[in-house]
Amino acid sequence: MTQDLRCEEVIEKLLEYLDRELDAEMEQALARHMDTCRACFSRAEFERRLRARVREASEVKAPESLRRRVRAMVARF
Repeated sequence: MTQDLRCEEVIEKLLEYLDRELDAEMEQALARHMDTCRACFSRAEFERRLRARVREASEVKAPESLRRRVRAMVARF
């Protein structure tokens, strides 16, 4: 069984945890730690929300006026 993790270890593995790239034992160890550590839980929630915002932003099409300005800027170079 995985021993109790320190916050540094949780933060180091957090992105892999959120991407579900860890084995079940390590995933459970991180989840247990975050159940009792407010700082690590908050960091994980921040990362989850940030990822959700990035996903949402990538689904929004830029306004045509912005697209024209960007094309004009690129054409100058």
